[in-house]
Amino acid sequence: MDTVATTKLSSEEIFDLMKKFITEVIGEEFVEEMDITPESSFTKDLEMDSIEIVSFSEKIKAHFGEQIDFTGWLSSMDLDQLINLNLGMIISYIEECQS
Repeated sequence: MDTVATTKLSSEEIFDLMKKFITEVIGEEFVEEMDITPESSFTKDLEMDSIEIVSFSEKIKAHFGEQIDFTGWLSSMDLDQLINLNLGMIISYIEECQS
């Protein structure tokens, strides 16, 4: 299990961490076939289902602890925002929470 982050991460470090979490959730064999970028959509590009997204969010929660209320942030979105959620939006949210 990851430990709670205590240092501020750069956007590149956050991206690398999110990519690692995605790989752990959907499997390395799938990630190798994908070009994951900050513009990658969870539902369209990464083809993650709701269970995989929950698992991904649990990894964020385990890593950042109370510093990031990822579940609360997601619950504030409407359906269209959730469908269009991409990695860059999560990176920006985590950067804001670290400020």
